[in-house]
Amino acid sequence: QVQLVESGGGLVQAGGSLRLSCAASGSTFSINVMGWYRQAPGKQRELVAAITRGSTNYADSVKGRFTISRDNAKNTVNLQMVSLKPEDTAVYYCNAVWSNGGPQYQYWGQGTQVTVSS
Repeated sequence: QVQLVESGGGLVQAGGSLRLSCAASGSTFSINVMGWYRQAPGKQRELVAAITRGSTNYADSVKGRFTISRDNAKNTVNLQMVSLKPEDTAVYYCNAVWSNGGPQYQYWGQGTQVTVSS
């Protein structure tokens, strides 16, 4: 079992910055991938950024503006967001993919609202 708790959302003007953090607890040793997804009203949840122990992956819409980082010692994953746009407005969810060699399991945080005003 893994528990994820996000923090850092809020309201910001276009062009501003926010930093999201996600703290993982429980069986964190077997977390292979951590990432951030977002869901805007009326839209499907989409991948924003993900990080494994050796690589990162970003949605095209956030490349060059968002940076994902992971602190394995603290079991946290952060998302630094700069040059925010109104279209970045969404609920952001932390995600962890867990496997100890068998089936993979996905865990989700409760979500944190990011609102970018124009």
